[in-house]
Amino acid sequence: MSGMANEMKIGAYICNGCGIGDRLDSAQLESTAKRDGKAAICQQHDFLCSEAGVNMIQHDIDNEGVNRVVIAACSRRAKTDAFNFQNVALVRTNLREGVIWVRPDTDDQQETTQEMADDYIRMGCAEAKYAKPPAPSGEQSVNKNILIAGGGVSGMKAALEASRAGYPCTIVEKTGALGGATAQLYKKIPTKAPYADPEDTGVAEMIAAVEADSNITVYLNSTLTNTAGAPGRFAADITTESGSTETKDFGAIVQASGFSPYDASKLPEFAYGKNKDVVTQMELEALAKAANGGPIKRPSDGKEVSSVLFIQCAGQRSKKEGHLEHCSGYCCSASIKQAMYFKDQNADIETTVLFTDLRTPGAGGENFYRSGQNKGVSFRKGIASEVVDGANPTVKFKDLILDEDMSEEVDLVVLATGMVPNAGQPTRAQLTDQDNEDMASEKAGEEVEIRIDVESILNLDYRQGKDVPHMDNGFADSHFICFPYETQRTGIYTAGPVRRPMDSQQAMEDAVGAAMKAIGAAENSGLGRAQHPRVGDLSFPTFRKEGCTQCKRCTVECPFGAINEDEKGYPIYNESRCRRCGTCMGACPVRVISFENYSIDTVGQQLKAVDMPDEFSEKPRILVLACENDAYPALDMAAQNKLEYSAFTRIIPVRCLGSVSLSWITDSLNSGFDGIILMGCPSGDDYQCHFVKGSGTAQERMGKVGDTLQSLSLEQERVQTYEISITDIHKVPKIINDMVDTIEQIGMSPFKF
Repeated sequence: MSGMANEMKIGAYICNGCGIGDRLDSAQLESTAKRDGKAAICQQHDFLCSEAGVNMIQHDIDNEGVNRVVIAACSRRAKTDAFNFQNVALVRTNLREGVIWVRPDTDDQQETTQEMADDYIRMGCAEAKYAKPPAPSGEQSVNKNILIAGGGVSGMKAALEASRAGYPCTIVEKTGALGGATAQLYKKIPTKAPYADPEDTGVAEMIAAVEADSNITVYLNSTLTNTAGAPGRFAADITTESGSTETKDFGAIVQASGFSPYDASKLPEFAYGKNKDVVTQMELEALAKAANGGPIKRPSDGKEVSSVLFIQCAGQRSKKEGHLEHCSGYCCSASIKQAMYFKDQNADIETTVLFTDLRTPGAGGENFYRSGQNKGVSFRKGIASEVVDGANPTVKFKDLILDEDMSEEVDLVVLATGMVPNAGQPTRAQLTDQDNEDMASEKAGEEVEIRIDVESILNLDYRQGKDVPHMDNGFADSHFICFPYETQRTGIYTAGPVRRPMDSQQAMEDAVGAAMKAIGAAENSGLGRAQHPRVGDLSFPTFRKEGCTQCKRCTVECPFGAINEDEKGYPIYNESRCRRCGTCMGACPVRVISFENYSIDTVGQQLKAVDMPDEFSEKPRILVLACENDAYPALDMAAQNKLEYSAFTRIIPVRCLGSVSLSWITDSLNSGFDGIILMGCPSGDDYQCHFVKGSGTAQERMGKVGDTLQSLSLEQERVQTYEISITDIHKVPKIINDMVDTIEQIGMSPFKF
């Protein structure tokens, strides 16, 4: 491999299919590849992705020593199966979506369209010249054992599914029994048609299946007191109640630590804790279990309940201090289920659900609500303000339909208080004051001790904190729309209500997805490949030690805790934790970090390879650095819709905006580019960045560009950063064309050759 990498031989292959040959002068492109791109071999083919075209390329790899392949055809996002050559550095040059589909087919535009294509050939060859075929680090071996933190229905379901797939599992449960919150329920929300009546929980059957499975090991009354390592080689200390500790190795981890009910004592206005007949939903489940289908008796005096009122969103969906901002998702359906406990036992019992918005998610949610109506459950739209203590609690509320203040005396009040995720400790980055203090200590060379007095779930030995980071409202990090189960800790997947609010059925479905992710992580890490989002990528970062200043920026900015330091302060890269985003490369001020097939040079040499017209040509050059995950697909889809943008544009896809080095900005300005556009993913709490923090980190870095522009006496409008969603297909061409208009107004760059 190393000999092949040293004896570079570029093969450039130009496709004439999909209209490329009709619109472009392929002979000129071939000449450009040989003359400017220094391609040793250059061939054309009518359909490069056909079997004959692929065989032509493979022949040159096998017999002509080609180890850098430049495919000038369609987008890198297309035909990936066809162009899947092993042990070579592969570069895709986009002539279809990137040139002919975004340019009008008119004679007056032919010259600039051809110039666009010629530049992309130069850029592709330049990238190939500085790329090497990546290889695994050699530290890997496949470990199929899956660790599952939590023995509720999420954890048990994950274990059962992984076991069925042939992967041994270990469940670590902190209590003395499996089943979690669902085991405390009398019945559960129905999961199958006609969705009319509560169902048995099924927990006993799941526990029996787990205990009968020889592939599943269960530790009860146990905790994870230390979790070290990385995907493929996690080492977890499992400590039992007696204090004995056993260390076991795992390939991946599923965190299914569930939730705790919200503390209703934070709601003194509802007389919780004062009046025994004001209970939470979980406490009502215990009463229903005790009744076992018979009359439910209230706690204060054992009287059979003849009237009950459910207060929805008690301490939820509220911005009041100490309340939960989120909707817990399951509570409305749970109240309907619990109202049926009463109605199914005695139809004459008065049951009222007081709600502001009734939400019954899931396939049978509407049917279940209708069934509740049919059984005589009353639903009243109103806001409870107070529960007055007395022999019978009295609920004061505003009826939102009648617009009147009302009160109702009942035997029992049930508070739908919602869930607090058992997500463990927040990360240092969320503890701003401590983080700033620690950063100052680190810069001074002092030892940093993480001081967090919250119970940990995983007790990770990561310098970034003991648990996976948190998102909104304390749920464990995992973007529930874009990247379910993924966390900022590679190889650790969250499932169930620790990830987002959900009921038990959704939690079990969630567990299956997390288990499959964990299996993929274990297998890929054993092969040295990335799991997400660059699935199969063998590359990982390395650094040039003699140039390192030990500034720790790469360590601090890595979104995934993949970098530690040795005793001298040099970075230590954990390739198995790495997601291949390149944020460390973009962070490095001395440019010593690189990947085999993605580096300062693979991009820097591309922008330098662009043919730069002089200032009198009236042909500006706009550089676009586009995130490959959202912006580049949006550009591709804009092309598929034949949305035109300027021929003066040169687009370079980057792994993440977080990988963008400020040196690329200064180099492109010095090379004569008139404008630079950076397109990354939406950042913030509702991030869509595949690398979580990459886009946001880039935004912070770009704040320094203004000073660079000022020092070069250039207008700030020449460098612009945008957040792009994958659906912004009409937005991206407009951004490009608006930049061309801006350059026309402020003038060409004075740095033209």
